[in-house]
Amino acid sequence: MKMRTGKKAMLVLAAMMIGTMTFGAAAPAFAAVPAQTLQAASQMKYSSISDLTDDTRVFKIDRSVQAKNVRFQNRFGFEVAGHLYLPENFDAAKKYRAVVVTGPFGAVKEQASGLYAQEMAKHGYVAVAFDPSMTGESSGVRRNMASPEIFTEDYHAAVDFVTNLSFVNPEQVGAIGICGLSGMAVTAAGSDTRIKAVATSAMYDMSESISDHYNGAYYTPAQRELVKRHLAKMRDEEAKTGKSIRGAHELEVDAAGNVLTFDTMFPDTLPAEANAVIRDFYGYYVGRAYHPRAINSNTLAWDATAPYGFFDFNLMDNINELGSTPVLLITGDKAHSKYFSDNVYEKLKTPKEEIVVPGATHVDLYDQMDKIPFDRLAGFFDKNLK
Repeated sequence: MKMRTGKKAMLVLAAMMIGTMTFGAAAPAFAAVPAQTLQAASQMKYSSISDLTDDTRVFKIDRSVQAKNVRFQNRFGFEVAGHLYLPENFDAAKKYRAVVVTGPFGAVKEQASGLYAQEMAKHGYVAVAFDPSMTGESSGVRRNMASPEIFTEDYHAAVDFVTNLSFVNPEQVGAIGICGLSGMAVTAAGSDTRIKAVATSAMYDMSESISDHYNGAYYTPAQRELVKRHLAKMRDEEAKTGKSIRGAHELEVDAAGNVLTFDTMFPDTLPAEANAVIRDFYGYYVGRAYHPRAINSNTLAWDATAPYGFFDFNLMDNINELGSTPVLLITGDKAHSKYFSDNVYEKLKTPKEEIVVPGATHVDLYDQMDKIPFDRLAGFFDKNLK
């Protein structure tokens, strides 16, 4: 982990100290199931289950829930890293319902997705939180790269994994997408009939957000052309040098026609004029949920060519492929991203529900236990994974 200076260092140190004091050396409240027993229950050739010996999760850990390290391979040969969460009083001889979960965009499994998986395990589910390919502990020579297709494939691969565990009922599997991975969860559910229900929280449609910046109304045709020329320049430079260039995954164009980018996600100290949304993200990723493997927490931004796939493919093009698959959308009435959930809700022809949490911002739905409607989330899957 890199040493940091100033305000950021104090925030990180505080977060680490809180984690140590709260979760540190507490003994598990269960008789842990040996990893070898779980590994023997997997029918996948390219998968593994092992003990979670280096626990760097940044949320409050519930010691009644067991967590294990898992690895599985996706269709493109990437090794996807995850954490497997088991319900209290887990019995390997039983058949459990399961959910797979990842997100937000630029986060890791030790952050929000792990919290969601833990809570689903507390409601009796086998749950897998995973790092998308090329991020976190998942494999990929090109790091901090994004792809709508590969990230969607990671959901399919996670379903491969859980449906091939002998203690999971393969007919009772759902998917959860948080923030920028919501579109991939919905897209995966459209083509994968093994996903019987899908839920999103704090949804972002990254295709729209990246290719048109915000609410479908940011780029003029001239600005869009400038952004595409910038991306082509970045790609050409990477091809010539063989080096990865860091840059913004969402690009702005100023009044003079300059494409604005950056090579770090956040400064050490936010400027006084930073808006409430940026402050909310900063407080989570750099403050209370800092994790050195998370792109949004780290000093390095995404690969500068990461936007390419989101210009090439629209995640919501296949929304009608969901057929009769039920969809739950969770958002907050103060979330700047609420319009994404609203728009998708209007387009859906499948059984659907939208929960608007009073007083909740976008980032509140990452980890604020008094705001996230976990009981209703679990109830949605209880109803639809029969």
